[in-house]
Amino acid sequence: MKIKSIQVSLHHLPLTKPYTIAYKTMVDTEIVLLEIALENGVTGLGAANPFEDVVGETPQQTFELLQTGYLDNFIGKDIEDFLDLITQAAAHFEHKPGALAAIDIALHDLYCKYKGISVLDFYGKCMQALPTSITIGIKPLAEMLEEARGYEQLGFKILKIKTGLNVDEDIERVAKLSELFGNSMLIRVDANQGYNLENLRKFIHATQHLKLELIEQPLKVGEEAALLSLTASEQNMIVADESLINLKSAINLSAAPQPYGAFNIKLMKCGGIMGAKAIAGIAANAGIELFWGCNDESIISITAALHCAYSCNNTKWLDLDGCFDIAKDLVEGGFQLKDGYLHPIGLPGLGLKKII
Repeated sequence: MKIKSIQVSLHHLPLTKPYTIAYKTMVDTEIVLLEIALENGVTGLGAANPFEDVVGETPQQTFELLQTGYLDNFIGKDIEDFLDLITQAAAHFEHKPGALAAIDIALHDLYCKYKGISVLDFYGKCMQALPTSITIGIKPLAEMLEEARGYEQLGFKILKIKTGLNVDEDIERVAKLSELFGNSMLIRVDANQGYNLENLRKFIHATQHLKLELIEQPLKVGEEAALLSLTASEQNMIVADESLINLKSAINLSAAPQPYGAFNIKLMKCGGIMGAKAIAGIAANAGIELFWGCNDESIISITAALHCAYSCNNTKWLDLDGCFDIAKDLVEGGFQLKDGYLHPIGLPGLGLKKII
């Protein structure tokens, strides 16, 4: 079955509430939507929201890249060759993971819809449902506690706390959250490169009795060697995020001595499902576990990441909450959220229905 038409659109979507990380405050997001249709009318959906500070690409640039005429080459191509089309696109859009992710996700969704199977079925399910964390940005303690209480009532089992602006305030906030919610929710921390080694040590030592689950990217990209001075147990709880972009960085960070205990894979960093699977394979060979993250993304790409995560036997953690921040998404479906756990719905492709 041949590809008949392609449409690209850019959507500006407000967030339900603004949130702050160590170097930025977000109040809205832009999502690029890619629709690829077959001659029989079946349509695959892809979406992208690359983070410029991490990969050097904006959603506006993604939108423009997908309108340069390259996708015209897909018209008339057989969907059975979708993996080859993604491979070719990866060569063309090298270092442009947003554009590649939209293509990769749309073609996966389209092919699997055409075959009547889910993307997860295509790759093979390796594990049962996992809980996702829900993120609280940097804000005054009272507001953090109020937000955490609301998430607890919604059934979430894991809080991820953004830190990195003031280590003493971070310690106070995490300690109070642990005191009030530690019996009902695990706590993770994401410093977004906000610490130096001294502050990281201070934070770890002040919170070691709280049994935090993990700490994401505490030091700036390029300072990975400093992590080797931590104890083995401390180092094991550190997750690479901004330092882990693509297959090349995965190979480098997998080599001994390994500075990180886990890899945060985001489809918006590595260019979609194929790129993510390649990184997951490198990590598995190196004995490194996987943490699946996201930006403020549509259900489309969140679901793609979920299917990919459940197809990798070294997946351990999910942080796929980005679509919960969007006031109104482009689609519905994809997965079900039950008591904080994410369950794919099992429909063909990614199981999505466009509503905008």
